[in-house]
Amino acid sequence: MAHAAPRAARWYGSPARVASKLTAPVLGGIVFGLWAAAIGRDAGPITGWNVLLGVVSAVAFVAAYLGLRLLGTHLPRELRAAAWAGFAGVAVGFLHGLTGSSVLRSAAVAFAVAAGAFAVVFYRFYTMED
Repeated sequence: MAHAAPRAARWYGSPARVASKLTAPVLGGIVFGLWAAAIGRDAGPITGWNVLLGVVSAVAFVAAYLGLRLLGTHLPRELRAAAWAGFAGVAVGFLHGLTGSSVLRSAAVAFAVAAGAFAVVFYRFYTMED
């Protein structure tokens, strides 16, 4: 009994497909890092700490975004929506916390953003389900 030769696994696809999948996280990370650095700068001169804050924030944003995109597809729609809502809430709460506002106010803003994001993302996942 003869068996067919195994097909080569295509992990990433074409370079254009990889570029299109990485565009949103990278651009989002750049914007997030620049925004964090600008808030941390507080209208003073640009320092190495501002640049470091921006770079670390951008890398953390991209890593969390890509991780959520990769692992989120294995979650049921409720947990997937909650994960994206948590990501949005933490990101906005972090940026709001850099402004010097209180921890409670930053947490309230993060919770409001997360609640709104949960409603929108859950609706999208619910209506687009196979």
